[in-house]
Amino acid sequence: MADNYPHGLFSWADVSSPDPAAATEFYSALFGWESAEQFDPEGNYIYTMFSIGGKATAGLGAQPEMMKGMPPIWNSYITVDNVDDTVAKATAAGANVIVPAMDVMESGRMAFLADPGGAVFGLWEAGTHRGADLLMGHGTMAWNELATRDTDGSMAFYSSVLPWDFNQMPAADPSAPMNYWTIHMDTKVPGDGDMDDDFNGGMIAMDENWPAEIPSHWMVYFRVPDADAAAARVKDLGGNISVEPFDTPAGKIAVVNDPQGGTFSIIAEPKAP
Repeated sequence: MADNYPHGLFSWADVSSPDPAAATEFYSALFGWESAEQFDPEGNYIYTMFSIGGKATAGLGAQPEMMKGMPPIWNSYITVDNVDDTVAKATAAGANVIVPAMDVMESGRMAFLADPGGAVFGLWEAGTHRGADLLMGHGTMAWNELATRDTDGSMAFYSSVLPWDFNQMPAADPSAPMNYWTIHMDTKVPGDGDMDDDFNGGMIAMDENWPAEIPSHWMVYFRVPDADAAAARVKDLGGNISVEPFDTPAGKIAVVNDPQGGTFSIIAEPKAP
């Protein structure tokens, strides 16, 4: 596996929770993650790193004071060569800065932006932490998906800031085009097991079937061996199901919530015919 991920690749996800201890228990039980808490020199809790077999999969932090009372949020991070340069490019294209570029000790440098449609995403410039060590298999980040009410505007923004291309999925009925686009980038590392295709997420159009109060957003997907069993496990652990498991060409998907209300998706590989 390459030492560093290429510019433009989704490489990390973490969640901000009002109850890190309870969230750690939930996600560890659901995905089989190991957890390691991190503290500052004064002994104050900073962050929890999740892993499988010692290989990093995702992270968790305490919910900031300004977000108290809000549901937990899963954050998608995009690796970039230079956070400051990318922030400048993105703001020139219409993004708003949510968290200015800042160093995270020796781990790397990060920023949070909202695209012109309001969807929030993170940027990550790797230091000692490049992102997830595992991007395949049970319990790993498998996909990142933008839900937007302005597909043309979103495509124009992201393709001007990052090395992304968008391809609309073909429809069985040409008179009713699909409202889904796949995101591609040609800078993955040939021969790397996690880089053996050019996919880098997707985009779905939010039509009249989406409740008006739901804003544009990025959704994190995690791989599971069985979506029905994983959804049942979510409920057993005190979580909820927002969208019951349903079949897609990419596999069976469900949208679920942790016990504090944090939303994420699970996906199982399609079964062989």
